[in-house]
Amino acid sequence: MLVSKQQALDYHSGPRPGKIEVTPTKPCLTQRDLSMAYTPGVAQPCLAIEKDPHDAFRYTGRGNLVAVVTNGTAVLGLGDIGALAGKPVMEGKAVLFKRFADVNVYDIEVNTHDPEEIVKLCQLLEPTFGGINLEDIKAPDCFYIEEKLRQTMKIPVFHDDQHGTAIITGAALLNALEVAGKDIGKIRVVFNGAGAAGIATAEHYVNLGVKRENIILCDTKGIVYKGRKEGMNRYKERFAIETNLRTLAEAMVGADVFVGLSVKGAIDQAMVCSMAKDPIVFAMANPDPEITYDEARACRNDVVMATGRSDYPNQVNNVLGFPFIFRGALDVRATCINEEMKLAATRALANLAKEAVPDSVCRAYGVARLQFGREYLIPTVFDPRVLVWEASAVAEAAIKSGVAKEPLDIAEYREQLERRLGKAYEVSRTMIHKAQLNPKQVVFPEGENEKILRACHVLVEEKIGQPILLGDAAKIRNRAQELGVNLEGMQIVDPASSENCEAYTQELFRLRQRRGVTLHEAQAQIIDRNVFGSMMVHMGDADALVSGVTQHFPDTIRPALQIVRMREGFHRVSGCYVLITKKGEVFFLADTSVNIEPTAEDLVEIALCTAHMARRFEIVPRVAMLSFSSFGSVDHPVNDKVRKAVELLNYADPTLIVDGEIAADDALSPEVIEQQYPFSTLKGGANVLIFPDLASANIAMRLLSKIGGGENIGPILMGMSRPVHVLHRTATVEEIVSVAAIAVVDAQENDTYAHPHKRVAIEPELVGED
Repeated sequence: MLVSKQQALDYHSGPRPGKIEVTPTKPCLTQRDLSMAYTPGVAQPCLAIEKDPHDAFRYTGRGNLVAVVTNGTAVLGLGDIGALAGKPVMEGKAVLFKRFADVNVYDIEVNTHDPEEIVKLCQLLEPTFGGINLEDIKAPDCFYIEEKLRQTMKIPVFHDDQHGTAIITGAALLNALEVAGKDIGKIRVVFNGAGAAGIATAEHYVNLGVKRENIILCDTKGIVYKGRKEGMNRYKERFAIETNLRTLAEAMVGADVFVGLSVKGAIDQAMVCSMAKDPIVFAMANPDPEITYDEARACRNDVVMATGRSDYPNQVNNVLGFPFIFRGALDVRATCINEEMKLAATRALANLAKEAVPDSVCRAYGVARLQFGREYLIPTVFDPRVLVWEASAVAEAAIKSGVAKEPLDIAEYREQLERRLGKAYEVSRTMIHKAQLNPKQVVFPEGENEKILRACHVLVEEKIGQPILLGDAAKIRNRAQELGVNLEGMQIVDPASSENCEAYTQELFRLRQRRGVTLHEAQAQIIDRNVFGSMMVHMGDADALVSGVTQHFPDTIRPALQIVRMREGFHRVSGCYVLITKKGEVFFLADTSVNIEPTAEDLVEIALCTAHMARRFEIVPRVAMLSFSSFGSVDHPVNDKVRKAVELLNYADPTLIVDGEIAADDALSPEVIEQQYPFSTLKGGANVLIFPDLASANIAMRLLSKIGGGENIGPILMGMSRPVHVLHRTATVEEIVSVAAIAVVDAQENDTYAHPHKRVAIEPELVGED
């Protein structure tokens, strides 16, 4: 992406100069806080650390603190601009550490060209940090500094310019070879650029399986060959080969892979044309590559291409590496970052690229879909799953290779990493984990839909549920093949040719014959996929139904209400949304979907169902019955209705924390409740919000999601005799998975109930959202 000079300067200068600041993790608001944060209270952890130095990880932030160290001798493509001029880059590195892996950073710019001084400085700083990230130090000094520090320090030391590029291009190489159908042990690789990144990447490729003798290393003097004297050092010498070739153009003939870590325009179309079939070209010079994507594609339509740019496919960006590598290393207190950990990072990235990509990631890049292949070899920078996959792989490799001081359970660690992704992710995973304990059959009437197919793939892969896809089998298989979705583990049922069609027709006629439906009409209706799916749930051939991405809400819910019907004793079906704020607060809002003007009795059912839903998410419900005023301050029929509902709720469930009528802002303000309404039971504020009507609930939910920037899960349909959930038409794949997981958990609970078609319930007035 192109950025103007003034845009960049404005970004860095305001509203506060720079990009980072220090934020306290403990309160310092009172005299007591001050005495704890500093003297005299601070003496106690000091003494504890003196007694056991390892306690520094318990009482200080050392375990999550990395130093980014530079002397500014090789800053980006700017060269030796000095330590101070390199500071914006180091601050930027700190931003990336924090943003992507929640690692804290101090940037340290060292005004020296002497490698020994940098080594000494880092050694002296070891008590302060959990790890050292060396950055933008010229070769060969960077090799010596890292080697010396690895030998003498007991914390991870990592030169990102070397190993970050190696790890990420390594992942791209593994997947490019798979796409091109080539054997890593037989390929011939040409490197152009013999600096820190070039040599480290070549070494990493050898560890991945490329034969050293099949690598040709080139620099500004040409091919690195045995006996060459000019521009040589001991690091280049490792790749010196016996050859009569002397130029890059000669080396490129018949090569399988080109790796460019050099300068713009280093290779041309003729060189790419001279390469072997299905050539792999990694042109990573920044900001302009050795050859552009368009130039390479113009001369070879079989080329597999990666660059360092975000406006071309397969961007090799080091942010896919260092934050997550350090996250995993820090969390097991690794004493170093060894080759096993680097290889684990590479393989984790390569494997993740083959997984289905979340809609949220696709939206971030303005594309409809990302799918493993020539133009998607490695995950994108903003894929949140990289944290879980890569950090856990690095931690596991550290444990297995014996460099972890604090080994941990990897399954539990992955769950911890998932929680770092945010409260919304954690909340949705709660239901997914419950669903995985006993997966159920979920029928999807929209079986040919792309999002449904991709969501079902996730359900099978993560063992959340057992999908049943309704539709034309040939169309579903063709669509799945186009999307790269494996249908294994999914059942396909075509209502028009199903062996159950006659039995379902007779049952539909029995259910609806006194509602104006003739046998002939039942025969016509049964091939409607929502009707057929609802009948599958009713007859026990499926445990739950999820539908709605291609239809209006009433058209989706009507067959379910007519066939599956409500739970015994209920008079209304209702809908709720789970809303997760940016602060990580979780709220349940109802009824957002079905009942336009609920009565007091309806509000009781809605509140009880929503409270039960909160408990499913392992949250203790505190229910606020909302209105436009609080506790009798205004005399109005709406307030009377809400007050009556509270009285009925106290009778229906005396253990439920519920109060009202109460205004929304009061319900969410623990201080207001404590000071103005000390009699209220809503101590700590409400987390279940029951609105007096559909309009207020639906409007509030949409505004909070849009303006407040929160995330939501839903709509969640409540009160049905068997699980039926209606998706909104803009639902993402991730949202479909979350709703399906809720449906599975519903079905698990329904195992204790009698079969639904033996019950009788009142068919409600059909209202709701689009």
